[in-house]
Amino acid sequence: MAKRSPSYVCQNCGAAYNRWQGKCDACGEWNSIAEETSAIAAVPASQRPRGRGRVFALESLTGSTDEAPRLVSGIGELDRVTGGGFVRGSVLLLGGDPGIGKSTLLIQACAALANRNARVIYISGEEAAAQVRLRAERLGLASAPVELASETSVEDILATFEHGPPPRLVVIDSIQTMWTDTVESAPGTVTQVRGSAQALIRYAKRSGSTVILVGHVTKDGQIAGPRVVEHMVDAVLSFEGDGGRDFRILRGVKNRFGPTDEIGVFEMTGLGLREVTNPSALFLSERDLGSPGTAVFGGMEGTRPLLVEMQALVAPTSLGTPRRAVVGWDSSRLSMVLAVLEAHCGVKLGGHDVYLNVAGGLRIQEPAADLAVAAALISSLTGAPLPADAVYFGEVSLSGSVRPVAHMGPRLKEAAKLGFHRAVCPVPGNESGSDSGMRVNGVASLATLVADIAASGESQRRKSTKVSP
Repeated sequence: MAKRSPSYVCQNCGAAYNRWQGKCDACGEWNSIAEETSAIAAVPASQRPRGRGRVFALESLTGSTDEAPRLVSGIGELDRVTGGGFVRGSVLLLGGDPGIGKSTLLIQACAALANRNARVIYISGEEAAAQVRLRAERLGLASAPVELASETSVEDILATFEHGPPPRLVVIDSIQTMWTDTVESAPGTVTQVRGSAQALIRYAKRSGSTVILVGHVTKDGQIAGPRVVEHMVDAVLSFEGDGGRDFRILRGVKNRFGPTDEIGVFEMTGLGLREVTNPSALFLSERDLGSPGTAVFGGMEGTRPLLVEMQALVAPTSLGTPRRAVVGWDSSRLSMVLAVLEAHCGVKLGGHDVYLNVAGGLRIQEPAADLAVAAALISSLTGAPLPADAVYFGEVSLSGSVRPVAHMGPRLKEAAKLGFHRAVCPVPGNESGSDSGMRVNGVASLATLVADIAASGESQRRKSTKVSP
């Protein structure tokens, strides 16, 4: 017989304790430890009978390895993030804020695959089948032969999969609502999420079906449940967006079969998500030309060049401590750029409030945005607008020098395609991008950029003084 012993597990990180406590020592979260019943054998481990294992074959590193076939969804932006399509037998975890469009994206992918004679099953644990059917009718996908069910028992789901041919794609929406008989815990707990995910992963590897698990997110934007689930799956995708804007970004956080720095851009419409094949034109569509404090950054997201506007506002402060507000960029990176401007360029910003925003709601993580941010700050401080046909990119070091960045050629070609004629960037090296037709203004230090912007602003003020009566 096995005796039941209570176990206390943190619902945020999965750490286990022998007794309840208010704060988890592993992740620091408060009031996240809940009691879960576990079975502990009364017989000591040294006295338990040992079963005989199964002998399996070992292979060498040498030999031919066939590339895993991929299942193309037909949605180009989704295939870009997954590395060219879904790999047979892989398991993906998709997370995102409530109402961001996860179910809409997946129902569109399911319909596209089902219309190409692939068996697709959509299991909803949160909504009834009628609710999912209404969404499909609204999106104009009701005629797609997608098999639909509303179920939460993992054993019943796997038993249903065994009937008929193995499905090519399975969607579980969501993994937090699933429960398995092998675990004595409530659905949504760490133990249930881990046990349910493990059972579905075993089925995917055995049958060759692609399984997509939808995961809830916490208030911090992290996927809820134990982090071990993210290690168990083959890919982790994050669906991001702002409720006040129509575009959505699908970002790869982990991918065993493809790159992890690719993004897919979608636009939410009345008929579902629409692919945005040219994100640069979208983010620059409402650009305010001739306004001080704006600079166009030529960035890279994976293999895709992306142009976005950096907006800065520098205003005198009335507070003892100046305010620094950042939206869409790293606040620590902004503090570093401000320190370099003051230490090496003589720009005094200690008595000014600084506000920085990435237009369009995009979040930039690339260090190459340092030069564009510095240009926007100096432009706002001096009141001198930057050239409307120029893009900026380059990494600023603590010594004030501008360091080169990778993929200069694609950045320049994307800028030339959108009508830009000059680029302010590090001194070109081997990858000059001269075939793009752009005029490259290489800057070796941040002080050179500050002097050029200040001189341009002074010349514009002189011209305006001569023209005014």
